[in-house]
Amino acid sequence: MDSAYPSSPAPSPALQKVAAEAAARQKKTSGHASRRLLPLRVGTRGSPLALVQTRAFLTMLTRFCPVLRDMGAFQEHQINTTGDQVQNRRLAEIGGKGLFAKEIHEALSDGRIDFAVHSLKDLETTLPPGLVLACTLRREDARDALILGPNLSPTDPDDPYSALPEGALVGCASVRRQAQMLHARPDLKFGLLRGNVQTRLDKLAARQCDATLLALAGLRRLGMAERASLVLSPTIMVPAAGQGIVGVTVREDDIELRELLSAIEDYEARAVATAERALLAELDGSCRTPIGGYAQLIPVVAGEDPKLHLTGLVAREDGSFLLKRAISGAPEDAARLGKELGESLRTDSPSDIFEEK
Repeated sequence: MDSAYPSSPAPSPALQKVAAEAAARQKKTSGHASRRLLPLRVGTRGSPLALVQTRAFLTMLTRFCPVLRDMGAFQEHQINTTGDQVQNRRLAEIGGKGLFAKEIHEALSDGRIDFAVHSLKDLETTLPPGLVLACTLRREDARDALILGPNLSPTDPDDPYSALPEGALVGCASVRRQAQMLHARPDLKFGLLRGNVQTRLDKLAARQCDATLLALAGLRRLGMAERASLVLSPTIMVPAAGQGIVGVTVREDDIELRELLSAIEDYEARAVATAERALLAELDGSCRTPIGGYAQLIPVVAGEDPKLHLTGLVAREDGSFLLKRAISGAPEDAARLGKELGESLRTDSPSDIFEEK
């Protein structure tokens, strides 16, 4: 897990304060109560991947101050979300965006938890009132992985879809992935495949489909990177906005926790996430709209400041239309770049792509 997250910076004043209060609470000092009661409660989905991400995040925090670990300063709260409960229908059919965060947001707003850990690609672009994205952690590999069934094997790494026979059935729940594959291979068939990573792999092994796609970041964090038959270049498969990034949300008025989390913010992750989420917000498609967004910080010349390069994609679900464009600029202009690219893609795409169906 260490490779996926940055080394710990110096403790923030807020974190030092929390640690001091923890020590005071342990010694049962009298006189006044701690302003913030411990343990701090962290909300997360209960899937294996969500738990791995949450526990890695908490490990980062406790590295700052061992007393926080020794005091049990953090308490994990697993929350069953609508997106996890309903597995036999597409997300668009049961409410659209944010179904992996709805119940977590409610718990955070109600004060039942103090902060929440999310896969950023599952977080809606506009958060509920009173909640903010306080922290983004270093991005894992953002690419998608093609996983082939037991009867198939890779043939040409430069042409990953050549491993699929004509009319092959791909298990998939993502319209973004489906549209890009169908644009390249209109002969392919698609069937709904949802569930956590292991569930999908088990269904593939049982030959319920010929292939499926998963985020490489999830496979790597679960120690299952070898299950990827082929890793798809972003030039072939544009990733989802925020893919591979873990985000932490808190209440907007919780200044102390926001200061604490700012100490582990990853600058590059924040810049690329800002660009990708601004692109997504400008396009504002439904859950049925295939949209991709992928940003990178790329040094132009050694020793010079990096440039932010953002690729955006809009398509029809059946792959009959696909538009992909890119834009570059300064990282501090990430939000503007995302908005500008989104406007360009929307202007030159058929209007029906963005309509609710």
